[in-house]
Amino acid sequence: QVQLVESGGGLVQPGGSLRLSCAASGSIRSINDMGWYRQAPGKERELVAAITGGGRPIYADSVKGRFTISRANAKNTVYLQMNSLKPEDTAVYYCNINHNSGLSWGQGTQVTVSS
Repeated sequence: QVQLVESGGGLVQPGGSLRLSCAASGSIRSINDMGWYRQAPGKERELVAAITGGGRPIYADSVKGRFTISRANAKNTVYLQMNSLKPEDTAVYYCNINHNSGLSWGQGTQVTVSS
């Protein structure tokens, strides 16, 4: 059993910053890719950013240059630094990890960008 605990969401004004964290625990021997997805009301869940086991980041075009994904392997944790936030970034953000036992999702954390 693998559990993912997310933190760092909240309400921020346009142009502000937030840092999301997602820590994995449980029966983990190895983690490959880690990523962040988001789902806005009435829209499908979409990939925001991912980072491979080798540390190579991948970003959606809509967040390139504003968001940075990173990982701390010793802590089984993935981070998403979000800068220059826009109202269209408002969504529930979910972390996702691909590990030795399969694929796991976090419970989601709300990010609201509004003045």
